Amino acid sequence: MSVHSPAREGLENAVRNLVRQRGVDPQREPAALDRLIGEAIAEYEERSVRGRVEPLDAVEPLRQALRDVVGGYGALQPLLDDDEIEEIWIDEPGKVFISKDGRSELTTIVLKDSDVRDLVERMLRASGRRLDLSSPFVDAALSSGERLHAVIPDITRKHWAVNIRKYVLRARSLSELVAVGLLPQNAAAFLDASVRAGHHILVSGATQAGKTTLLRALLGSVPASDRIVTAEEVFELNLEHRDVVAMQTRPPSIEGRGEVTLRRLVREALRMRPERIVIGEVRAAEAFDLLIALNSGIPGACTIHANSGREAVLKLCTLPLLAGENVTSQFVVPTVANAIDIVVHVERAPNGQRRVSEIVSVTGRVEGSRVEVATLFETREGRLERVSGEVPRPEKYARAGINLADVLGEGHGTRKRSGIGGHHGERQAASQNRVSHQNPAGRENSTSHEAKPGGSWV
Repeated sequence: MSVHSPAREGLENAVRNLVRQRGVDPQREPAALDRLIGEAIAEYEERSVRGRVEPLDAVEPLRQALRDVVGGYGALQPLLDDDEIEEIWIDEPGKVFISKDGRSELTTIVLKDSDVRDLVERMLRASGRRLDLSSPFVDAALSSGERLHAVIPDITRKHWAVNIRKYVLRARSLSELVAVGLLPQNAAAFLDASVRAGHHILVSGATQAGKTTLLRALLGSVPASDRIVTAEEVFELNLEHRDVVAMQTRPPSIEGRGEVTLRRLVREALRMRPERIVIGEVRAAEAFDLLIALNSGIPGACTIHANSGREAVLKLCTLPLLAGENVTSQFVVPTVANAIDIVVHVERAPNGQRRVSEIVSVTGRVEGSRVEVATLFETREGRLERVSGEVPRPEKYARAGINLADVLGEGHGTRKRSGIGGHHGERQAASQNRVSHQNPAGRENSTSHEAKPGGSWV
């Protein structure tokens, strides 16, 4: 008997009736759902023995199909269960795509408009978020960790557009990323030591490059005694730390009230005794609040969309300006130089493989509106290798009891630097004066218009 038969439709209706009668949540109580499916099948087989209905000859496929349609997400459930599929998206009911190994494929699944609406509504049920004409976009996390984004007409032309992003690699430590080839052991050892030392780390990359996965693995190096407070648009990190509080934004209600923005979450996080503060991603004015938090001396981390580590620093010099006219580059640029220590850039190759392509440090020095950056690791002939860039704030490693020379396996070499900042091409006349001051985090900020030995401003 085909799974797509009148028998299945009758059993599906029977299971749904039992779910309603017993008050079972089929998504949160899978064991109870299995019992109800067993009852429905047993009753059906009893009727088939009496000749009232046709017999079942493929019980297990039917049982799984009922689990998917009642307790899961119907035709999409096998795609969600497939560990090789990275993302699922629906352009229209007859066009369901998947991404596997970095390549998109059109599936043979054909849905109806009502199927798509039912799937999205079921996915949103546990999230507390809504999708309607007054709020035609939605961003939510599924109970199993996937991230859902949906848009409805008339923002789209005719059909609902749905994206479901899966996290195939759920690494909890840098060693797991080394095992899958995302970065070499020496780079992982350096990043592990940097996290334990309390450095501020920025993870950059393009969409689907693996920023969240890398950030989660980095946070696996945080000492168990430290308290982590995270702020995200939707829950994605799902940390397994001993002492962690996770917060997510909230859209406004249908009356336009109750919105909780990422900026608000960052400010509230500072009142929660954080020893590590983590922002899922900075895209706009919340970058200003992040800088204020990091500049107060609290170790932190976040992700940002950028094409390189240097572009990430440049972008972070620009985004805080969106916070208001009273925020100027004269404040932002030196604050970035003080607040960010290390930028880790991750990228996805055309074959779908993800890897760390460079690690750069922010030395803390500025020239006008330009921030000095040193390359620590860069890709050479397809391999991430250590180069002689300046490691930021080596005293922090010493205070944490970390021997930096042992971690790097070498002494300090010639520094490789470049300057970047909020305004390209802005160079001031050379000056013999050098001004230094201590910021609240205790880091020396030097303003100089002379190139340091072994370095250059670009």
